[in-house]
Amino acid sequence: MFAVANQKGGVGKTTTAVNLGASLADLGYRVLVIDLDPQGNATTGLGIDARNFDTSVYDVILHDVPLEDCIEPTSIKNLFVAPATIDLAGAEIELVPAFSRELRLRKAVEQVRDDFQYLLIDCPPSLGLITVNGLAAADEVLVPIQCEYYALEGVGQLLRNVELVRGNLNPSLEVTTIVLTMYDGRTKLADQVVQEVRSHFGDAVCRTVVPRSVRVSEAPSFGQPVTVHDPSSRGAIAYRALALEVSGGAA
Repeated sequence: MFAVANQKGGVGKTTTAVNLGASLADLGYRVLVIDLDPQGNATTGLGIDARNFDTSVYDVILHDVPLEDCIEPTSIKNLFVAPATIDLAGAEIELVPAFSRELRLRKAVEQVRDDFQYLLIDCPPSLGLITVNGLAAADEVLVPIQCEYYALEGVGQLLRNVELVRGNLNPSLEVTTIVLTMYDGRTKLADQVVQEVRSHFGDAVCRTVVPRSVRVSEAPSFGQPVTVHDPSSRGAIAYRALALEVSGGAA
């Protein structure tokens, strides 16, 4: 179970959660994407319309609704989503007085864990209580880092927060997977960032690098992962390779 996290916005968190999830499902794994971002981009990016469901992750975290009651199937075989709505934006405040507020997602996830081989938790680009819930529920952290200027900015803060969560809430949590995204082979800077991240994080950095791609950017507006929108595009090929690398092969 991965928390996909980086408090810097625009680094490809949701894109990675959606496309890695779809690619793992294509390999035959049962996959659940849990959308913790109030913007709900993973939800809409998987073709789920916010008007068509009654319960969301908000109800799970704040009103103890069972997680299985809000899981929606996507158009991709084996791929499911626990959708988010804008209600989650208020959850940060509403959680403050709540009992065991950091562990509410973990408790909910325990009920469905055995039904899925991979759970990907798409965390919001902040380090508030919602992200802490995501980190407390996960076994591993997957950090997308974009191959651009200031790439490592914010990652140090995220690592400190992971340490805090590990020390206080989830002793087995580890940053195991770093994914380089938005790589543009035409720039020297991109290669410098790749080298810098690899020397900094070593074996945790995936061999697969996700290129900057128009197809990847436009796929969410069609409510599809890029692997469905344009299966032969460079982005789709990269995410399928990433799924093989993360999983070690087909199910």
